[in-house]
Amino acid sequence: MNLSEMIAQELKVRPAQATAVISLLDSGNTIPFIARYRKEMTGSLDEEQLRQISSLLHKQRALDERRQTILKAIGEQGKLTPELAAQIQAAQTMTALEDLYQPFKQKRYTRAAIAREKGLQPLAELIIAQIRTEETAVQMARPFLTDEVATTEEALAGARDIVAEIISDHAQIRQRVRGKALQYGDLVSQKIKKATDERSVYRLYYDFKYRINRLKPHQTLAINRGEAEKILRVKVEIAERDWLIPVRQFFRPDRRSPLAGQLQTAMNDAAQRLLLPAIERGARRHLTEQAEARAIQVFAQNMRGLLSQPPLAGHTVLAIDPGYRTGCKVAILDATGKALDTAAIYPHPPQKRWDEALKTLAMLIQRHDVSLIAIGNGTASRETERLAAELTRQLDSVHYLIVNEAGASVYSASKLAGAELPELDVTLRGAVSIGRRVQDPLAELVKIDPKSIGVGLYQHDVNQKALGEALTAVVESVVNQVGVDVNTASPALLTYVSGIGPKLAERMVKYREEHGRFVNRQAITNVHGLGSKAFEQAAGFLRIRDGDKPDGNEPLDASAIHPESYGVATAVLQRAGLNSSSPLASRQPALDKLLAQTPLAALAAELETGVPTLTDILEQLVRPGRDPREDLPPPILRNDVLSMADLRPGMQLNGTVRNVVDFGAFVDIGVKQDGLLHRSQIPRREALSVGDVLAVKILGVDSGRGRISLGWVGD
Repeated sequence: MNLSEMIAQELKVRPAQATAVISLLDSGNTIPFIARYRKEMTGSLDEEQLRQISSLLHKQRALDERRQTILKAIGEQGKLTPELAAQIQAAQTMTALEDLYQPFKQKRYTRAAIAREKGLQPLAELIIAQIRTEETAVQMARPFLTDEVATTEEALAGARDIVAEIISDHAQIRQRVRGKALQYGDLVSQKIKKATDERSVYRLYYDFKYRINRLKPHQTLAINRGEAEKILRVKVEIAERDWLIPVRQFFRPDRRSPLAGQLQTAMNDAAQRLLLPAIERGARRHLTEQAEARAIQVFAQNMRGLLSQPPLAGHTVLAIDPGYRTGCKVAILDATGKALDTAAIYPHPPQKRWDEALKTLAMLIQRHDVSLIAIGNGTASRETERLAAELTRQLDSVHYLIVNEAGASVYSASKLAGAELPELDVTLRGAVSIGRRVQDPLAELVKIDPKSIGVGLYQHDVNQKALGEALTAVVESVVNQVGVDVNTASPALLTYVSGIGPKLAERMVKYREEHGRFVNRQAITNVHGLGSKAFEQAAGFLRIRDGDKPDGNEPLDASAIHPESYGVATAVLQRAGLNSSSPLASRQPALDKLLAQTPLAALAAELETGVPTLTDILEQLVRPGRDPREDLPPPILRNDVLSMADLRPGMQLNGTVRNVVDFGAFVDIGVKQDGLLHRSQIPRREALSVGDVLAVKILGVDSGRGRISLGWVGD
């Protein structure tokens, strides 16, 4: 089975699709480009399927590379038999490969290695063979006495060490015991007696025992963290039968052999000293990898929801970065995100200048005609919300909302923030970032390392490289789905456009600053280093409003139609009696009439293009450059603040999903503490995302523990 067939079988796609994707990836095409503009070649595989193929391709190539390394290493030892080579070639996982290689690895100075140096390998082979003889084990050991081996017991002990290592290294035994452990083993955790868990964070795991194959990812990560903080002691329990039966399938003591007891002792030693600790480490690693993969998936889903929140365009925003001792930093932004004014207010302890803060904010709102207040959700957020609520009661035209400020401090101290806002102090840049997140969440959040935006659980406990790659892929995906105005985008935003990257993004902005706006897509190729391949990958995702070409306007530059398909798009318009400047309102009826006369498949054949590409072109001709975020509900704007004391069971409220985890979703309902909508309350077919707005009801309030239980009402 070749690579394409293997991937196709694993991911349930056609071999031809897998072959096409592999070829496209190897040719330097990005996943967003393939997903959008090479649908005919891939059979319209979506981004998720393409990323799965890419990931599996990388794993299989790494597996094949390791396979060749192992074959070479064993061959150089002169121990590569045809049977072993066939087993190595047939191995389908890295674990299976390493199991086969285990006996041939260059090990540290083990007890078995010392025994071999003393010449005890032949005695070990006699123990394994379980030969029948009238001699006793002691008598059989006497020929192996030397200056280094003084007694028969020492000889037998050394031979047992060799046998124990052979048993532990046996590939099939490892595979079978591992399988039993992962299926029937228990993960056990107990509180270390002297450990202090002040907030009882790990109380659920003080005396915990659960089948490995039933553990939830968040349980694994919680136990791992408790162990790392030296609060929990963790082990894997494997029943004796689950290791003894696999060992006896290959090493069975013969009662009629004088060496039966030696083999039984070696088996027990192999299990307790070598095999079970290795299996336990492997089981823990397997659980952790599974849990981290799931956690990273949740992070990625939440990041997609956060980045996909619709922008609130047209607002002049008063943004507040709340704080106690150092005060609240305030920035006024116009509808384009430009900072118009700044201030600092001190309504909270220790200064407690509440009335003065109200007057300052009211003056700024009236001076700049502010229509929206954005409050960061960090320290003193809810106290500052009361300030905003009092203002909105005085000024009917103003509303407020709470904004996730994760990463704002990282941005404030970055070189990019210094370049964008050189006239502002670091402390005020955070307020600007909070305000801009309301006006266009995507354009602002791409300026921050995705790992600095906390949306999930156990962010710092998972593989940071894998987390970074997954979150970067999500940012890249959303940026390319939305599209980027090449004449206004920051370098941070352009970096994520298919085919561009950081250095090219910097050059594009520098070129724009030196030569003025890009008049059409083709002008982008004037940027040094942006060759034909980069242009091919990027052009369809870059938007140019009111673009020009030598003989006039080129409206198609504002759409997601790739320049390679302009000819097809123009032909479609002509057949419908339209042109690229025709009003949008007139296009749908004309195109519907065209398709009624010539079915889609026939039209695609006549225009020598594919049906998927033509479908996308028709959609863009009707709604050019459509922002998919426009289809999502806008954030909730508030004009009053609630406290937990205001909540009563049965009360219904609208809330915004702030975080989605395996056991439910945390929903901001306008009080200091987000409520938990447990997964048991969420309809099975509902998939919640960060930023979703939904109606919930109060099930219970625990003020002492700061917990709110929510029930499902729906959209």
